[in-house]
Amino acid sequence: MTLAPTDFDLVRRLAQERSALVLDPGKEYLVSSRLATLAASRGTTLPELFAALRSKRDPDLATLVVEALTTNETLFFRDGHPFHALRETILPELLERRGGRGVTVWSAACSSGQEPYTVAMIAEEAGVLRDVRILATDLNRAMVDRTRAGVYSPLEVNRGLPASHLVKYFSRVAGGYLVDARLRAAVTARTANLVDDREPFPQADVVLLRNVLIYFDAATKMRVLERVRRCLAPDGYLLLGTAETTIGLGDSWARVPLGKALGYRPADASAARPPVAAAVPAPRQTPPATSGHAPVRFPALAPARPAVQANRPAADISPTPFRFSQPR
Repeated sequence: MTLAPTDFDLVRRLAQERSALVLDPGKEYLVSSRLATLAASRGTTLPELFAALRSKRDPDLATLVVEALTTNETLFFRDGHPFHALRETILPELLERRGGRGVTVWSAACSSGQEPYTVAMIAEEAGVLRDVRILATDLNRAMVDRTRAGVYSPLEVNRGLPASHLVKYFSRVAGGYLVDARLRAAVTARTANLVDDREPFPQADVVLLRNVLIYFDAATKMRVLERVRRCLAPDGYLLLGTAETTIGLGDSWARVPLGKALGYRPADASAARPPVAAAVPAPRQTPPATSGHAPVRFPALAPARPAVQANRPAADISPTPFRFSQPR
């Protein structure tokens, strides 16, 4: 169905206001197809959906429209190199510096959760999962629910996930494959709007803001990056998507080569600020950690073990913003 110019303008303004998503002319077909699906799920037609949107009778409809327009493309170990850098450089370095406090990794715009669970698998392979807190956030409530559930279809687990990891960290359930309870307990998932200045950003040691900035205009990119810089530990790392950069967006970031990947650190990293990760209570988990905090050495992949069958719910979310409430 072809959208009327007034309908497209309405959606474009709504998307810009609620999520800073830029819908340029020529995206009418995208808007039409996604909102037609939304209308069908509500048992109505597209014209009726637009009429309801204009009437503002349903306060949740505008949120559902914006969520329908967001792109939720993701896969396990996406792009590869940033996760290699996380495993080989970033986590060993930060864990050694923190001296037992652990590190916090924030997966911003996590979509359906493949990215934070990739981080969890990396940490588990290294034997340091108990020392890594993983926060996953997304604007789309349905995506956050999927992340908490940790269930993925056969198609999804075949996109980027090594077969050995499927055996080790997933169990077969109705509807697909369930992430190991140990990994789900390490991931706290909640909704968050990156462009809503009223929402606090979590304090973190590593921020994965990958394949997000490409949807924003320059002013919004600068605003989001500045807020990330303020919440990131002075010696922490920001990882962007392969098509993203801070070049041309101010001088607040220093580029850090990480093998075949590229990271970013606050340019004023020498400023005296307390380590950010100390704001989060140290994680607890059974079995107890081994003593000492020597530099982390990442072993070769261990032999495959049977998938865990437990179906424990994902981490609960405290009503206090960005508090980790799941005991580990």
